[in-house]
Amino acid sequence: MEDHPLLAIVGPTAAGKSGLAIALARRWHGEIINCDSVQLYRGCDIGTGKVPLQERHGVPHHLLDVVDPGQAFTAGDFRQEAERVLMGVRQRKALPIIVGGTGLYLRALLLGLFEGPQRSEELRGRLKSLAERHRREFLHRMLNRLDPKAAARIHERDTPKIIRALEVCILSRQPISALHERGRVGLQGFHILKAGLSPDRQQLAQRINRRVEQMFAAGLIDEVRGILSRSDENRIKPLEALGYRQAGAMLRGELTLEGAIRETQAATRQYAKRQMTWFRREADVEWFAGFGDDPAIQQGVSAWLERKLTTSAPGAHSLAHETPALETGNGEKP
Repeated sequence: MEDHPLLAIVGPTAAGKSGLAIALARRWHGEIINCDSVQLYRGCDIGTGKVPLQERHGVPHHLLDVVDPGQAFTAGDFRQEAERVLMGVRQRKALPIIVGGTGLYLRALLLGLFEGPQRSEELRGRLKSLAERHRREFLHRMLNRLDPKAAARIHERDTPKIIRALEVCILSRQPISALHERGRVGLQGFHILKAGLSPDRQQLAQRINRRVEQMFAAGLIDEVRGILSRSDENRIKPLEALGYRQAGAMLRGELTLEGAIRETQAATRQYAKRQMTWFRREADVEWFAGFGDDPAIQQGVSAWLERKLTTSAPGAHSLAHETPALETGNGEKP
């Protein structure tokens, strides 16, 4: 099939990715596909900065509110659901715009995943118990015996990755590194364009601090309380996310409100740095120095997109709406 254009917008949290996506979608007949691992969950609105319905300006949004907080949702699940959505967007002759800060999900969609065994909650539970009894480093030593290559690649304190590697080694009866070496199958039928937002670090830190304060002021504690009332706390994946984790600690009496806010701000700033490190490794990203809700940045990205669509996808000009002006979508909260 002829390649259909696809735009991925990457960058750190609070950089204005959603605002940029909405502005571009209105200009280029686009539909937005969420690539944030927590916005997938129903009821996780305040802590994720999910764009309210009235601020989406009629732009279709996909993969928001698709699973309950107690359900597991993996990178493999995301790839499967995103591919299904992409086929629909393509059939409607619209521009798919993938937006979110979960780099692993984006990489799983664009580059593919290795073919490994499905999760075993029973085995994972046993491995977690071993880590609790013998310290995290014990699992890393186990992995080093089963798969030295994987152990050399994974930090000894990165327990989730170690558990997944051990799970694959045990269930498949072969090293996870051997499965990785067989290669992956990337996304087919799309011409991928990537735009990245790289705002000033000091300004981004200030935005993050304000955004966290606004989250707590808007009712994050009550949102977490509501999630806890509907699900088993030990099975709620979103409560491990930034903001939700600290709000939960406050409800348990482990943090004060001020302490929860300060801890969330510091952890989010660190997370933004890790996101930039991850996305800087992405190939073929066109970087823009600013925030996505800045009209000047929106105009710059739109002009770049127009050039890319004209040269790489003849006929893609039909994606453009009649109205050339960009209007701020007020997506991610500053």
